[in-house]
Amino acid sequence: MISFLRGYVAAVYDGAAVIDVGGVGYEVRIAGESVQRLAAADRDEEVMVYTYTYLREDQIALYGFMSRDDLELFKLLITVSGVGPKGGLALLSVGTADDLRFAIMTGDAKMIARAPGVGKRTAERLILDLRDKVAGMRDAEMLAIAAGGAGAGAGGVSLAEIGAAGAGSGQDDAAAEAVEALTALGYSRAEAAKAVRTCKENAQKEQKELTDTESILKAALRYL
Repeated sequence: MISFLRGYVAAVYDGAAVIDVGGVGYEVRIAGESVQRLAAADRDEEVMVYTYTYLREDQIALYGFMSRDDLELFKLLITVSGVGPKGGLALLSVGTADDLRFAIMTGDAKMIARAPGVGKRTAERLILDLRDKVAGMRDAEMLAIAAGGAGAGAGGVSLAEIGAAGAGSGQDDAAAEAVEALTALGYSRAEAAKAVRTCKENAQKEQKELTDTESILKAALRYL
């Protein structure tokens, strides 16, 4: 099994890249952010691509990822019936690994079904099969939706708090209430949470404060 490749980008084309490792070109199938990152890499810039080796009687294929996080999620996705390596790669093309985990956790089948070749039924099966597994993959800090924090204690709001607005206080409550308000307006939980997280991140970079529900909601609506 090939765990990773360290070398230089020889070519990037539709759905794949060739990594030159010591004069040998390895073709890896890629999608999403990996395509942009490898395409933007200088030809004399060494890159590291984590790989999943797919073996069949008539085929050997490498699937490549720019982070171990993406690789681990991919390996989890392909355990679901009806989601093979091609489907797993397609799922990772519709957002970041955190976006996809969040969609699974919140039951956002609509977001998941945006992946080419993944229908509503497969999306619902994926949510049913993986929700608990995804919850255990990483600490809840990795799924905090509020900006600037590693968790609720740092001004973040966790997935549990999204589902139960009012569990915290101050900015946590305001962020959770803004998510609930956006959901009531028809946005999915994933879209609402991402908007709240993004607008708070931007405010922090600009050294501004978003401390109440109204200001967070207005900023999130501008983002949406």
